[in-house]
Amino acid sequence: MADKIKLVVAALLLVAGIAGFYYFGDSAMIVRLAAIAAGAGAGVAVAWFTAPGQQFLAFAGDAATEVKKVVWPSRKESLQTAGIVFAFVVVMAAFLWVSDKTLEFLLYDLILGWKKL
Repeated sequence: MADKIKLVVAALLLVAGIAGFYYFGDSAMIVRLAAIAAGAGAGVAVAWFTAPGQQFLAFAGDAATEVKKVVWPSRKESLQTAGIVFAFVVVMAAFLWVSDKTLEFLLYDLILGWKKL
């Protein structure tokens, strides 16, 4: 129950920051943005100490660990893959253009007899 109350308080702090943005409508933009940042920061700080907040922190740590294990492609491999994709797109575009023009010829010229002027 305490976690639910903390999450509601965190949401209210975020809403208060957004309300502060509009409350300080005549002030400088930096003041308005500071109101949002303060509300969001306070909301995150309160949510941090809830069970879901701790679970999220553990999840984020595990995700960062997994990202470090990824074997990223080299520049050469990336360029080769991009080249293959580009070539495939060009071939597919040509194929679809030929298919379209063939169907256009068959339907409009041969079957329907609509000669182009």
